[in-house]
Amino acid sequence: MAVRKIIRMGHPGLRVVAEPVPLEVMESDEFERLLDDMLDTLEDYGGIGLAATQIDEPLRVALIDLPGGPSRYGELPRIPATFFVNPEISVLEGDSASYWEGCLSVPGLRGYVERPQHIKVDALNQAGEAISYEFKGFAATVFQHEFDHLDGRLYVDHIQTPGHLAFDEEFERYLAPNSDDG
Repeated sequence: MAVRKIIRMGHPGLRVVAEPVPLEVMESDEFERLLDDMLDTLEDYGGIGLAATQIDEPLRVALIDLPGGPSRYGELPRIPATFFVNPEISVLEGDSASYWEGCLSVPGLRGYVERPQHIKVDALNQAGEAISYEFKGFAATVFQHEFDHLDGRLYVDHIQTPGHLAFDEEFERYLAPNSDDG
């Protein structure tokens, strides 16, 4: 188990489309070490999600750890540290909303991104068992953000208005008090 370095915007590893993880790889000690490293890394960096590509591992694996409870984004569901292997997203309803997103691979910045707000996630868990969940609201945004990494995309690719990108300090001072989401 180790804390790995999170690569940042500009590193070519963030623009790679990750490879699906075969079941035989999921059963390996090397894969188990990767999952342990992802958990340690997410805990050390203090995020709520991490894709394997963010530590320069081009595999379709993401980790979500959503604390739940009240937030600037409304009431959030508690999602304890859960791995999603070979995830697929289906949009269930066309309603969308925008949130100010941040990213461990784009430190110090926030961007206002619009995404669908009712999705279904199908994946394998770390034991190779099929899992399926539905998410709404900000939780749906979190999953789309993390799974975008597996396709070589960053949240900044979704920003439609150049003025909707800000440094964290300016976001907190000028934009957060006036934004619809907090």
